[in-house]
Amino acid sequence: MRPMGCCAAILICLLWASPISAQKVKREPLTEAQVEKIREAGVDPVERVLLYTKFLDEHAEVIKGLTNRAKSAARNSRLDDELQDFTALMDELGSNLDVYSDRKADIRKPLQPLADSAQRWLRILRALAGEPGFDLARKEAIESGEELADEATRLLREQIDYFNAHKEEQGQDRAEPQ
Repeated sequence: MRPMGCCAAILICLLWASPISAQKVKREPLTEAQVEKIREAGVDPVERVLLYTKFLDEHAEVIKGLTNRAKSAARNSRLDDELQDFTALMDELGSNLDVYSDRKADIRKPLQPLADSAQRWLRILRALAGEPGFDLARKEAIESGEELADEATRLLREQIDYFNAHKEEQGQDRAEPQ
């Protein structure tokens, strides 16, 4: 290969590789053990909502614990990561609730604890003073928390009304066509 061709090939390789290295590694909000527990819960909507609520509680406690630490770049970075994970997990739970609602799964049992927990999570998030290193993530977490709290409360009311009118369907995982 001629020297000019070699330089061009190296330049092309460098240009090709730079976007790949610049991409951010996708964070996973759950550990492998938590993912496995969600998988084991399978199609049991009550158990899945309870698990998501538990895992969100754990994330909220980590965020709360970081709140009182001395301000530093490392703390801000960790808070930003935790808030992003927390938001992703709340959004994932919200998507699950949508599915369970559409198929008329009886999830009344975990909805009240979820609604109560969501209010506690919002208090933790609102008590966290915004700082440039994580303020956007904090705002997004608050927005997701408000949506999840509203959805849980609304869905609980709807489920109570629905299952009072359709007693024969109580306790089901999904509505079966008649």
